[in-house]
Amino acid sequence: MRTGSEPRTARSALRARFWLSLWGLVWALFGTVAFAIAGRSGWAIACGVLLLVVTVDLAVVLRHIRQGPHYQPGRDIPPYQPPDERP
Repeated sequence: MRTGSEPRTARSALRARFWLSLWGLVWALFGTVAFAIAGRSGWAIACGVLLLVVTVDLAVVLRHIRQGPHYQPGRDIPPYQPPDERP
């Protein structure tokens, strides 16, 4: 059921974001270590910054998953109603 307000009330696929963040965490960690061993400090720093961003995203995703069905609704929960725009 579409309400026409999906950009404002959209939900995120948290499980997909969790697995993609975990995949990115592994690769960013690998890149940081590999470039540091190879002596490429610029690339190692870039991968380290990416590692930090992915870690923060993973923490946010885990927090939302643990907050329950409000942030992780199932198929039986209908879409949120659009907020009234009346003052």
